Amino acid sequence: MSARPFRILGIQQIAIGGPSKDRLRTLWVDMLGLDVTGNFVSERENVDEDICAIGKGPFRVEVDLMQPLDADKKPAVHTTPLNHVGMWVDDLPKAVEWLSANGVRFAPGGIRKGAAGYDITFMHPKGNEEFPIGGEGVLIELVQAPPEVVEAFDRMAG
Repeated sequence: MSARPFRILGIQQIAIGGPSKDRLRTLWVDMLGLDVTGNFVSERENVDEDICAIGKGPFRVEVDLMQPLDADKKPAVHTTPLNHVGMWVDDLPKAVEWLSANGVRFAPGGIRKGAAGYDITFMHPKGNEEFPIGGEGVLIELVQAPPEVVEAFDRMAG
């Protein structure tokens, strides 16, 4: 196995699904004080999500509160309360290339623009015969870190 040509810099987001964003907002926004910074709706991804945030600058973590547009369709963003974890990566294309070459399975869709405007891709929660390494039941989103996050990480790492 060759040297890893990318770094995971930290948690970019967590996504929480439920049948109703109203109940999720009551907890995460009204009770815990997260700020709502946007909304994202996608028929293709069967999702209506409120984008919330906690923290500032490179330490800002996005918390997406998601409900399905249609509870009977897939993907079923509400059936797993912790839907996915997003992680900043310093070089998304290199990460995908290296991870794929080393047996990691990615979900369909490839690298694309995500709800928050960053390039993203998802590691599939389950491996298969061709790509035996999956997220062990967890959907993992890799998110291209913007330059300011990479620079802050480098400063902290010394």
